[in-house]
Amino acid sequence: MHIRPALAEDSFSLISLLNELGYGDTGSFMAQRLQQLMADPDELLLVAEDRQSVLGFLSLHFIPQLALAGDFARISYFCVAEGVRSQGLGQQLLQYAEQQARERGCDRMEVHCNETRIKANQFYARENYLESPRYRIKSLQP
Repeated sequence: MHIRPALAEDSFSLISLLNELGYGDTGSFMAQRLQQLMADPDELLLVAEDRQSVLGFLSLHFIPQLALAGDFARISYFCVAEGVRSQGLGQQLLQYAEQQARERGCDRMEVHCNETRIKANQFYARENYLESPRYRIKSLQP
């Protein structure tokens, strides 16, 4: 398996993986979003591939802190293809992302994972991510 930054030509693979997470209809804006994320110095969109097939991805944001010395990294999206889950690929991708965060001066990582994603939450617990019970969302859509 090889982990690398995402490229524009990964668009179709990312759309398919997002569909597995329940995010349909991303095809209409994926090219624009990929371009935006790849140009952002505080974003790292990683893909894991084997034999030129993208099997997973992780979107990582680097966030400077005002009141703390270390910065933190936030995982916003993380998916491993259903057919290859529980084979260590997710763990390798997560460890790679954690190392990238350390190299960027981050002293912690966070991920927000809906409680309905039971297996994903079990995965994060095995990887020593602690539950933080306060997370609030407000929609800005009319």
